[in-house]
Amino acid sequence: MGKAEGRGKNWHGHVSAVTVAPQYRRQGLAAALMDSLEEITREVHNGYFVDLFVRVSNAVAIGMYEKFGYTSYRRVIGYYGEEDGLDMRKAMPRDTEGTSVIPLGRPVYPDELEYD
Repeated sequence: MGKAEGRGKNWHGHVSAVTVAPQYRRQGLAAALMDSLEEITREVHNGYFVDLFVRVSNAVAIGMYEKFGYTSYRRVIGYYGEEDGLDMRKAMPRDTEGTSVIPLGRPVYPDELEYD
């Protein structure tokens, strides 16, 4: 489901995928999975934030992530081929000033995604 990656103040948890079969949706399973990754990011890896990428057209997923406390950090042009993606983030306690989630304010291209 996820991993820890990056360096310095970009050390973070990354959600690779969250999928719940249709017959098991609306039972809190996605929230439990996200909570687990956030806990591991905080307690094991001491990361600054958790991030994920979502298609800009996926309003249902964007709404769910916003409900979980994630905000849009930047738009990534062509992240999904013909469709843009949103890099959404949630600050962890280590980021005491919340600098990791301040929106970038401009779109980027996939080749600009670095965490060094």
